[in-house]
Amino acid sequence: MKKIILIVVLLVLTKSFQAQQDPQYSLYQFNQMAINPAYAGSKNALTVVMDMRKQWVSFPGAPTTLGATIHTPVMNNKLGLGLNLVSDQIGARSTTGIYGSIAYIAKLNNKFKLSFGLRAGYLNYKFNFNKVNYKDVNETSLVDLSNVNKGALDMDAGLYLRSNTFYLGVSATHINGASIYNKDYTVLNNVTGLNQNVSSAYVMSTHLFVVAGKAFAINDNLVFSPSVMVKYVSTKTTADLNLNFLMNKRLWLGVFLKQDYGVGMLAQVYATEKLRIGYAYDSGLGSKRILGSSHEIMIGFDFGNYKTKTVSPRFL
Repeated sequence: MKKIILIVVLLVLTKSFQAQQDPQYSLYQFNQMAINPAYAGSKNALTVVMDMRKQWVSFPGAPTTLGATIHTPVMNNKLGLGLNLVSDQIGARSTTGIYGSIAYIAKLNNKFKLSFGLRAGYLNYKFNFNKVNYKDVNETSLVDLSNVNKGALDMDAGLYLRSNTFYLGVSATHINGASIYNKDYTVLNNVTGLNQNVSSAYVMSTHLFVVAGKAFAINDNLVFSPSVMVKYVSTKTTADLNLNFLMNKRLWLGVFLKQDYGVGMLAQVYATEKLRIGYAYDSGLGSKRILGSSHEIMIGFDFGNYKTKTVSPRFL
């Protein structure tokens, strides 16, 4: 009976982790390629970004994410091409993905451009029960999942509207609802003495994102840029509010609030015209403090010439 209870608990945990199927980012506003394929080519330069996030560092088995994106405009800025690489580890579960993106960039008028983006790739899923520490050392999982190694085609789509001082992105990930695995097992109920059927499934849930930001020039050396991200997944909606300042066209400093979690701060510096380095720290409030703090580091390279003088050309 203990083994049946263990299986049920594991299935419930798998369901509850759907909200964390996608990696979480605090520096997403500086690299929206991570969540929106329509962002490809939007910076009018060949852009390479590498990101590492350690989430909830005090919590055993907490998420660790490594990501890289590359994107550039082509065909006289009418198309954007991009590549995403991601590796995400949560406890005994690890995922690795590689995606290619294409975006059509339409010029609406002298101020606004609207991009339509699609992304497709392969997502590999692994689960190793040997990494699970059981409270009862004599207990083992009835179902051997130690060598689960499955993959599936994954697809995303998005829209991205932008001007020199404003942006609005709408995107959806896992729009094809990829099924990573689906297995049926027969177990013996020690109470009734009868066999009992148990199903184990993992399906990617569609994540919807809405991201918007606006830049306000306070003076020649100070820009105020608030932004918001709303995310919807599995009937749950959350929002992030960011208040950022660009100083001397060189240094970004900001604070942010994550709904139902906590607060954080970020910084990004343009070390050179082509190199930028970012860091974010966040921590839970109230009962979420037990999870510990999170740290994120980002390094970006922008290989291109910014010919148009705007309020914050290298960000918006």
